[in-house]
Amino acid sequence: MSLSCGDIAMSGHDTPIGVFDSGYGGLTILQQLRRQLPQYDFVYLGDNARAPYGPRSFDVVYDFTRQAVLRLFDMGCHLVILGCNTASAKALRTIQQNDLPIYNKERYGIIPGTATSAWSGNRVLGVIRPTVEVIGSLTATRHVGIVATEGTVRSESYTLEIAKFHPDIVVTGQSCPLWAAIVEAGEAESEGAEFFVRKRITQLLDKDPLIDTIILGCTHYPLLINAIRKVTPQHIRIVPQGEYVAASLQDYLHRHPDMDARCSKGGGIHYYTTESPDRFKECAAMFLHEEVQVQHIDL
Repeated sequence: MSLSCGDIAMSGHDTPIGVFDSGYGGLTILQQLRRQLPQYDFVYLGDNARAPYGPRSFDVVYDFTRQAVLRLFDMGCHLVILGCNTASAKALRTIQQNDLPIYNKERYGIIPGTATSAWSGNRVLGVIRPTVEVIGSLTATRHVGIVATEGTVRSESYTLEIAKFHPDIVVTGQSCPLWAAIVEAGEAESEGAEFFVRKRITQLLDKDPLIDTIILGCTHYPLLINAIRKVTPQHIRIVPQGEYVAASLQDYLHRHPDMDARCSKGGGIHYYTTESPDRFKECAAMFLHEEVQVQHIDL
């Protein structure tokens, strides 16, 4: 099924960078993007009404993610970042390989693999590759742990991607099904949070005691960083994704001046949610430590 244009659009002069997440975790990615690229405009879209994506099938996650990407394209976003590990694991590749060539041909007349346009069309990027690319420089033992949602762990996306770049690294995954819910309930600093964090970190290190680096493979997990550090041996490096995703995007825009030129630079941000705006404001304040204005949107 190809992507096509819809009926929602921003001003013709607005060409922000889109950031999509199934819920609120992508706000930690957005926060780092805005810190590193403050001059750019952004649109954040959270499919909060249908979250969490973690337990859902590949087909459902792909369908939901594709709908969100389409809507962000309709808003003028030529570049969309999937600020969600589950969407990056289960939907990104299919969208990149199957949907984008059709969309770009129908919308811009770009034929994949040919120089039919001065630019490369719309693009969708994920959060897994940027972390994978740098992980080789962060681990000494070459044993890396991944804590993530069940869907991300089962997809083995990190294992497969790391094997491409660093075939000598041993990867061990641990699903943490309650961690995101704990964050969204505002209990990240509670004793209960520490109990569940300790349980999963212990399980991970029992599987592989040689792990010296743990990737936080869910964008909610940076809010649990205090509990994670408290229960994790000091010699183990904890790796949130945000700074690496931001650095990767900055590099991408430098290497693709055609795309950079199409991204508006007014330092603005618009927030959209498929859930209650009041609920989004409440949770966004926990992630961003600031009040936001948000609009409801249907997918």
